[in-house]
Amino acid sequence: MIHSTAVVSPKAKIGDEVEIGPYCVIGDEVQIGARSRLHSHLVLEGPVTIGEDNEFYPFSSIGARSQDLKYSGEPTYAQIGDRNTFREFVTVHRGTSPESPTRIGSDNNFLAYTHVAHDAVVGDHCILSNAATLAGHVTVEDYVILSGMAGVHQFCRVGAHSMIGGCTKIVQDVPPFTIADGNPAQIRGLNLIGLQRRGFAPEDIRALKTAYKTLFLKKGLNLTAQIETLEKLDSGSNDKVRQLLGFLGSSERGIVR
Repeated sequence: MIHSTAVVSPKAKIGDEVEIGPYCVIGDEVQIGARSRLHSHLVLEGPVTIGEDNEFYPFSSIGARSQDLKYSGEPTYAQIGDRNTFREFVTVHRGTSPESPTRIGSDNNFLAYTHVAHDAVVGDHCILSNAATLAGHVTVEDYVILSGMAGVHQFCRVGAHSMIGGCTKIVQDVPPFTIADGNPAQIRGLNLIGLQRRGFAPEDIRALKTAYKTLFLKKGLNLTAQIETLEKLDSGSNDKVRQLLGFLGSSERGIVR
């Protein structure tokens, strides 16, 4: 299953039924899980661990050295889960220290020209549309959609089940369950269609609507006071609302509003 023009290090660990196409280059410290497919002209450097059933399209670079100018060559890592798709010209860089590998979960779709920088963390079931870019130390939680050419500043977090509009500039944390759009970004509403498609219970959606009205509709008010108001309401005890409040409470860069 390895094309005659591919250059594969004898030190690489290749799983069962892996297909490696023409002109791929696989480095020493690369581990590829079973049934993964590398179409052609792909570069995998390491150390990088790749799970099963992943698919890589041409001209992507996975596991390359960090672009961070502070990086001085110490051993660093990248970890990729299962069933991810990496389209053309995707770049994923290793972390900048052994304690902070770049981590990608499972069942994600990275469209052409997307970039995952050093020390970034991507959860499961995410879609990064064409040319969406994650800077270093970014965290993207589960079921996030980043539309084309969206950019996320370093150290920002994008909350679960949120949707980011095209060409959006993210410089603070995006709360879960919301839609963010603009340059700089603003919260435009709840991601209702996404929540419904993922089977959220009606009572959870109602509680999140109340939370959204309390926290985001009235611009310029003190967020801490609005959180205290929400916690006193019946909706404040809902599990999804508690998840939202926990995200807000742990923010270090501030919240997109």
